[in-house]
Amino acid sequence: MERDLIVGGQAVMEGVMMRTPSAYAIACRRADGSIVHTAESLPKWSDKYKWLSWPVLRGGATLIQSMALGIKALNFSTKIYEEDLNAQEELAKASSPGNELVYVEGRDDESFTKAPVKVVMPEQPKARSAGQSAAAIGSIIFALLFNILLFLAAPLLLTNLGFIWAGWADSPTLADGATWLQTIKAYVWEIKPHSWIAFNLVDGLVRMGFFIVMIFTMSLLKDIRRVFEYHGAEHKTVFTWEKGLDLNVPNAKEQRRQHPRCGTSFLMVVMLVAIVLFSVIKFDYLLLNLVVRIALMPLVAGLSYEIIRYAAKKESGMIFKLMTKPGLWLQNITTQEPDGEQLEVAIKALDESLKLEPQTA
Repeated sequence: MERDLIVGGQAVMEGVMMRTPSAYAIACRRADGSIVHTAESLPKWSDKYKWLSWPVLRGGATLIQSMALGIKALNFSTKIYEEDLNAQEELAKASSPGNELVYVEGRDDESFTKAPVKVVMPEQPKARSAGQSAAAIGSIIFALLFNILLFLAAPLLLTNLGFIWAGWADSPTLADGATWLQTIKAYVWEIKPHSWIAFNLVDGLVRMGFFIVMIFTMSLLKDIRRVFEYHGAEHKTVFTWEKGLDLNVPNAKEQRRQHPRCGTSFLMVVMLVAIVLFSVIKFDYLLLNLVVRIALMPLVAGLSYEIIRYAAKKESGMIFKLMTKPGLWLQNITTQEPDGEQLEVAIKALDESLKLEPQTA
């Protein structure tokens, strides 16, 4: 019998965050093999603000809460990783030349003869940065600006230049004796394609290309591949729960890695929805198009959330299934086959989250 309770999660450094409707839990594997975890109940915004449970709007609320939980999960896993790293450094210092065990010959006390004494130089206290909070906020702002430039501004600009070069858009009008700066401004300022639908289709494909290249490049890094393995463990554990099976490693091993409600699928659906929605609104100037696209992103995210949610249901139609297919294909990169220990961590995270879920008490 399948379970109706919707669960999801996120992979972090050597761990997994699992979320149920009313709680979340994070579990991480320490260097010594032990599993540490933290869990907490979640506030139900829709109980206080009924409009946040409305279709499309609930997608934006869920996305904001997921981002906040994602940051918490990453901070927790980073803290565990740094603690293990510091412990390893201390051990290395203790065994390094100058910190080894030495033997001191006693002069007066017979029992002190050749007593082992460990000589360790006092460690300089680490200075705490007064701007740690500001740096964290700055990192978030930088990430948002980076994504706007990479996935909205750059595709728009490249597509416009490509259409002008191919003769599919009107070339800008330049005054006699225009400077090189005026020429560049004219080419990047105006957007006058012969077909706005074709322009947005190519723009969307360029955006997808950037995303796929970024994901593939990240997958080549050893540490990121470990995160992708925990991502696979998260999906297998979610499937185990949804099928009503006992949460254990043997059952989880038999499940698929690709899940339709994955964030990878969500981002691919966002790009497909953006192609359609951006085609409706047209301006002749690049800056106006960029501003409108940024303003429409909450609506794009809300619609994409509804599509992902419905596509995961058995009764969803073929169109919804097809819209999630690109994301499922891309999950062959963003999820890797986990081992038993990684599955154990994901199961621990879900177990701890379910303990705080009223419906399963």
